[in-house]
Amino acid sequence: MTHALKTAMIFAAGRGERMRPLTDTCPKPLLEAGGKPLIVWQIERLSAAGIESIVVNHAWLGEQIEAALGDGSRWGVELRYSPENEALETAGGIAQALPLLGSGVFIAVSGDVFCDFDYATLRERANSLASDATPGMHLVMVPNPPFHPKGDFALIDGRLALDGEPRFTFGNIGLYDTRMFGDLAPGTRRALTPYYRETIGGGRATGELYTGRWENVGTPAQLQALDQELCQR
Repeated sequence: MTHALKTAMIFAAGRGERMRPLTDTCPKPLLEAGGKPLIVWQIERLSAAGIESIVVNHAWLGEQIEAALGDGSRWGVELRYSPENEALETAGGIAQALPLLGSGVFIAVSGDVFCDFDYATLRERANSLASDATPGMHLVMVPNPPFHPKGDFALIDGRLALDGEPRFTFGNIGLYDTRMFGDLAPGTRRALTPYYRETIGGGRATGELYTGRWENVGTPAQLQALDQELCQR
């Protein structure tokens, strides 16, 4: 059975503390680089990969996100919003958004990551995840940036491991199965970290190394450098 990978979630609920004072009045995913909000670069790439429905969670200044992005029709996607009174972190955000995500395997990405990753390449992996009896995950890893030299997990022959070499950094791009979050009550604050550790420890997590353009835009200086680079493209 082939699984149509048509749904994605963009995490956009964070406060963006390291981006202050820019994020005091503008939610981080709406900060612009190359004349476009960071989150729009992601929406365009997801749309190009055939994604039809994108759920965006938000908390801080979320009404600005909805006003700026609208229903998504200008990018050929349906945007759906999952508001949170206070940021529920990543797993909590997924649990809250499950009614909008439906059931099956979906892509989840951070709204403040800039990358040239081709999301269409995840389709085959999504098919195999969807056919597994026990829900698993697939994470896109990147070479360790200077601020995270020890990486997050080991990647050995396409499988992720908690220990071992070589180690890489999670690129905030993942495939997840909604079955994994059915027991988490909506409104619960929870990070994805325990889910990573349990799934990887149980041998149910695959991974790949992406060495193309990728940047976690965390500070005003990083945003300015990215903006200059994109404007020169």
